[in-house]
Amino acid sequence: MFERNVGEHLSVDETSISNGELYTVLTNKAGKGGKSSLVAIVDGTKAEDISKVFNKIPLSARLCVKEVTLDFSPSMERAVVMSFPKARLVTDRFHVQKLVSEALQEIRVSLRWKAIEEENRATAKARQVGTHFTPQTYTNGDTKKQLLARSRYLLFTPSSKWTDHQQERSVVLFEEFSELKSAYDLTMCFRGIYETSKTRDEAQHRFHDWFQTIEDSSFDSFKTTAQYLQDHLDTILNYFPDRSTNASAESFNAKLKGFRALLRGVSDKKFFLFRVTKLYA
Repeated sequence: MFERNVGEHLSVDETSISNGELYTVLTNKAGKGGKSSLVAIVDGTKAEDISKVFNKIPLSARLCVKEVTLDFSPSMERAVVMSFPKARLVTDRFHVQKLVSEALQEIRVSLRWKAIEEENRATAKARQVGTHFTPQTYTNGDTKKQLLARSRYLLFTPSSKWTDHQQERSVVLFEEFSELKSAYDLTMCFRGIYETSKTRDEAQHRFHDWFQTIEDSSFDSFKTTAQYLQDHLDTILNYFPDRSTNASAESFNAKLKGFRALLRGVSDKKFFLFRVTKLYA
């Protein structure tokens, strides 16, 4: 723990050092991923353990923290509330959008499994009569199974950024699976709330409209996601005043992973953490 590195705007995230063992990392955004970025690394993710370390920072310094960005982790949220009582909690925008995108991908995966089952049945039926089954191909050369497998990335991406091949594939995909077109539009509509809302009130109004649209839809995965987001709406809306994200924490974690890869793994955790603190604290 390096109390001198505490600033007004902090980020907290978890990372794996070795063999899946998780550490909680607190960083100062003002450090920009270099010297004085690292505030604390805590072994584990339990709120009580994290706050015990964070509370070693003098209260006067903790009261100066205005904002902490984090993901959906309830333990981190509790630790931040206990340790930085005046800080505004901001749920990271990209974790929120990822959750909505995963609801869309769940629909795609479900359709792909159905396509695989259909192909298995057709193959078994062909064998019974001594023939070979050849799956139907669409105009772009994909079979149904391939179409759904190869559409993963394009469903994450706005249509303005599609390549020519993705554009061609999307036409076939949405003609064959109209439910994916509707789900994709819902995902892009949600993304638009973040990109075009200017104020917290405007975003709140548009979020509620989106939640109502989801309630009227037939997509169970989106309904589950919408309910979860409504439960975290206060901290999600805290993004809009300053448009703060947890990108600095994710970038710092990427540096730790790169450092670990450069060393071909971590055999001595204490020495690894010592080197990290020399570089970033």
